[in-house]
Amino acid sequence: MLDLEFSPEQDMLRETVRKVCATHSPLSVVRELEDDPVGYATDLWTQMAELDLIGLLLPEAHGGSGMTALEGVVLYEELGRALAPTPHFASAVLCGTALARSGSAEQQDQWLERIATGEAIATPAWFEPENSCGPTGIMMRAEPDGAGYRLTGTKRHVPFASSANAFVVLARTGDAPADVDLFLVGPASDGVSLHQQMTVASDTQFQVTFDAVRVGEDARIGGPRSGWGTWDSVMHDGCILLAAQAMGGAQQALDITVQYAKDREQFDKPLGAFQAIAHYLSDAVTAVDGGTTLVHEAAWARAEGRPVDRLAPMAKLFACRTYRDVTAMAQQVFGGIGFTVDFDIQLYFRRAKALQVSWWDTRYLEELVASAVLDGRA
Repeated sequence: MLDLEFSPEQDMLRETVRKVCATHSPLSVVRELEDDPVGYATDLWTQMAELDLIGLLLPEAHGGSGMTALEGVVLYEELGRALAPTPHFASAVLCGTALARSGSAEQQDQWLERIATGEAIATPAWFEPENSCGPTGIMMRAEPDGAGYRLTGTKRHVPFASSANAFVVLARTGDAPADVDLFLVGPASDGVSLHQQMTVASDTQFQVTFDAVRVGEDARIGGPRSGWGTWDSVMHDGCILLAAQAMGGAQQALDITVQYAKDREQFDKPLGAFQAIAHYLSDAVTAVDGGTTLVHEAAWARAEGRPVDRLAPMAKLFACRTYRDVTAMAQQVFGGIGFTVDFDIQLYFRRAKALQVSWWDTRYLEELVASAVLDGRA
């Protein structure tokens, strides 16, 4: 039976994460780290490691806690609420899960425990200039070269690349749409170069160029041409967490705006007393509550081992749209001052749009949902 009530242990996890973020990553730290080439709060990362939060979703056999998507949603709602700058999603969720599912025993022994403890950071090198989020968007080639491969191409929007101990590179090894493999590549390898990119969210992303970078056969994660299947599965789980992050941010942005509507007065009464503003806020709280329920349902389904082909992309699609709409409404309530750096709401506004177009964007999510509906999948 569907049960969206969190357990006392999950509530304790939420309280712990909220306190850690408030102590080690307040919005003053978020501001300091904007456009920083490292881009994450080392104090927060250390505390997350000590509390076993980095490896929360990774297997216990490799130093993780083996928790479910429900615990993951609790963590990511709080990270979203705090705008916490951390490589957790790139490293522990995407790369760590890909290694846990398809990595060889040697790769898992080498990387998973170090990722789970925060000692090592891995990040995906996925997106390419002018290409889509789907498998056909991967045009970078991995050409056979003796007992290994040579990788040549450019990847953009690689998060935390300057701090990474390894890249998980998606590269094409055949001509069929899904002929894609995952390769572990060291950032110090000959032919790898980094260039920082500036973004609307002021987070830390890089363009990474691979110029005939050689890797051995042992660098491939999984069997030949199995990479996209692994990545698609990992991203469906990741979408649920990104949706939770969006809803955490949307809830906090709404809380900030409600408080402002109570405190700010015009014509001798608070802004919230005006019907137009009140209706904006009522629409926003309805969307936030609905989006949160959808995210929790997706996490529950994943935790129960049910298919999430439809629920996961639906959750990110709706949650990110809600986050963007709520923060846009908030800017209207705040007026012109909401766009100034002195006010926190602009931090949420910028990150809402960045999250909406990151990883799987709106159009690709719509295609996934349509495919699941038309094919009759759950």
